[in-house]
Amino acid sequence: MNTKQVPPTRVPTLTEVVRLREAEAAAAAAPEPPPDPPVIARPPASPPFVERRAGWPRIDEDELVQRVLVDLQRQIDLMLEVKLREVLTPALTRATDALLREARAELASTLRDVVARAVAQELSRHRGR
Repeated sequence: MNTKQVPPTRVPTLTEVVRLREAEAAAAAAPEPPPDPPVIARPPASPPFVERRAGWPRIDEDELVQRVLVDLQRQIDLMLEVKLREVLTPALTRATDALLREARAELASTLRDVVARAVAQELSRHRGR
């Protein structure tokens, strides 16, 4: 026999739970009536909701799930960004340093070539006179 539990349609408040426990204790002292026949539970017609507090509006379960997922996504994005910065900062610093060293070496080489040509041209002008 397949018995599926149906989620509660509302969550009781603390005072209701305490009253329920007191009623259970009083019932335990009284003689127990014969058990009721099993009832087949049907799923609720409308989506379940969560009642936050008496007098507060009910929140749709899908809306609550959506809010939690959005908040979780934001926290994951923040954590991922922090971890990526921790991991990538040293690697990017090393890569930037190596790139700067290569660029300086190339620039120095090019500058030496330009100065050597300029000096050679100037010397050839002076010899040609």
